[in-house]
Amino acid sequence: MQETALQAGNDVELVHKAAKARGLLETEVHKRIIGHSDVIRQMLVSLFANGHALLMGVPGLAKTMLVRTLAESMNLSFGRIQFTPDLMPSDITGTDILEESSAGGRSFRFVPGPLFCQILLADEVNRTPPKTQAALLQAMQEKTLTAGGKTHRLDPPFLVFATRNPIEQEGTYPLPEAQLDRFMLEITVDYPSMDEEALIVNQPLSDEAARVGRVIDAERLLELQSLVRRVPAADHVVNFAVRLVRNTRPGEKDAPEEIRRFVTWGAGPRAAQMLMASSRANAVLDGRYAVSVEDVQAMSHSVLRHRLVTTFHAQAEGIKKDELVSLAVSEAKKHIEL
Repeated sequence: MQETALQAGNDVELVHKAAKARGLLETEVHKRIIGHSDVIRQMLVSLFANGHALLMGVPGLAKTMLVRTLAESMNLSFGRIQFTPDLMPSDITGTDILEESSAGGRSFRFVPGPLFCQILLADEVNRTPPKTQAALLQAMQEKTLTAGGKTHRLDPPFLVFATRNPIEQEGTYPLPEAQLDRFMLEITVDYPSMDEEALIVNQPLSDEAARVGRVIDAERLLELQSLVRRVPAADHVVNFAVRLVRNTRPGEKDAPEEIRRFVTWGAGPRAAQMLMASSRANAVLDGRYAVSVEDVQAMSHSVLRHRLVTTFHAQAEGIKKDELVSLAVSEAKKHIEL
């Protein structure tokens, strides 16, 4: 085993509690959200694995409501930033203001910005300039931010769900690949089914939002995040994950021909770390005590799709990144040694 086995008593009980919490959270979220079961599952994976996520989907698919409802069901503070081209770093981090006391003295007081929360929705993150994007990414990576020459620590757990609109790219500032790599998952938020959309349309717009119960709190979430890091993975599972990531690189000798032809840059070592972390969370959410190859395969597309840089030929021929990830998975499965 690559990881220390779960402790016999407390950890096993925590796995049961995690699986139960997953079911309760899904129930609470579905009080407001119709459909999106796979999206909710992947968001829970992101939360339990302590990783940030990109939500990719057109407007009007309840992305904001999803994130807000999840935060509410976990009793976590929620913040939302609508990114625009004129947004400055201090608009999101906070700023020092000069105050005058009743005695006539003057002093600076720091006023926290909307980044000071536990669950942040970064709406249309590609619509703000690189300087402001960098301030957000510093907070994501270091869980701290610098303002007025001072470093401020963000309350754990601090997790970011950022949205991108795939259909309108004019006037945007695309995130560089190195910054996209900071997101554990890219979650595709698709249109609802016919039956789901009929239910959505039948909901009166004027109705107040359904009340959502508090399933867990910040302390329990941090406890479960610590549990996820201790979930064991057998050597063949780790090797499968590493081989899968390496198969996305066109310079690898075992990479599929389509990867060599249609990919410029593949996923780096961080992708393998994120793949194992999300796979551990996926196992825990199902109440299982160890990671399987199926867990890695289930998380492969969300972890890898935004980490591939495709060639012009791939774009011209309509080759989707998910298709390339599927090829890398198929090739890696040929080498599994049980």
